[in-house]
Amino acid sequence: MRAVTIRDKKITVEEHPDPEPGSGEILVRVRAAGINGADMMQRAGMYPAPPGSPQDIPGLELAGEVVGLGPGASRFAEGDRVMSIVGGGGQAELATVHERQAMRVPDALDWPAAGGTPEVFTTAHDAIFTQAGLRPGERLLVHGAAGGVGTAAVQLGADAGARVTATVRRAEARDAVAALGAHQVLDPEGFEEHGPFDVILELVGAPNLGQNLKAIATQGRIVVIGIGAGAKGELNLRDLMTKRATLRASTLRARPLEEKALTARAMERHVLPLFESGALRVPVAETHPLDRAEEAYDRFAEGGKVGKIVLVANDG
Repeated sequence: MRAVTIRDKKITVEEHPDPEPGSGEILVRVRAAGINGADMMQRAGMYPAPPGSPQDIPGLELAGEVVGLGPGASRFAEGDRVMSIVGGGGQAELATVHERQAMRVPDALDWPAAGGTPEVFTTAHDAIFTQAGLRPGERLLVHGAAGGVGTAAVQLGADAGARVTATVRRAEARDAVAALGAHQVLDPEGFEEHGPFDVILELVGAPNLGQNLKAIATQGRIVVIGIGAGAKGELNLRDLMTKRATLRASTLRARPLEEKALTARAMERHVLPLFESGALRVPVAETHPLDRAEEAYDRFAEGGKVGKIVLVANDG
């Protein structure tokens, strides 16, 4: 099979042996696979794949057709359309996935949309509901809302009845984020003046830390799931104590199978039906053939997009 490959911090497309599904796994012919910030970090040598995942083939999410079943796998049949988060290896013609991590692709999603769904919507749903406990009527602030996770979080928060405020640095992207359900879209500078917020989803990193503490409401919750702008900053514990606030952080990639399976079941219950009803959509900014993965990574690095950049099978 052909697969995106990281060699000396560069992206190539190379031949690899076809993977074989193990116990409880399915073999998927990948039709689409989203590019995420974690892939960029892995290319830079800063975010290695967890044990058991390919170390040189990036890709944390995929969608495709089941073409093989490992021993004991019974949730899906050959030919089923599935999508899943993976520890790595998603940006390839073939990939193995444990059946408990996989989800059926809603009929409302085409391949590019399905390929850009699992990582960002699972991450956003887990952060704002499972971890932060967002409730109807609360105020949600989403930093970096023009990216994949940000656009997912804006939609999920609005659908749940929260009042959503988003920060977006590029003025020309703010209308697109507002169209996804954000009630207010701000320049990041001075966002703390628009609080208080019950939940803050931090997708940018340490530079927002001090202002987040000023903007958080009493008993508010801050969840850090992105550090692209920096990982280290100063924290005034007095502010945290005064607000009786909670600060927590998380990654999804390295979680054990059992925890990833729980996020998939939560997606099936609470998120996938919203695609079928039309309440949610996957903003796909661009698609690129697998063989032109280097161009897709360069485009991701440029920024200036709203939503996902997705690699698609060379046959379309």
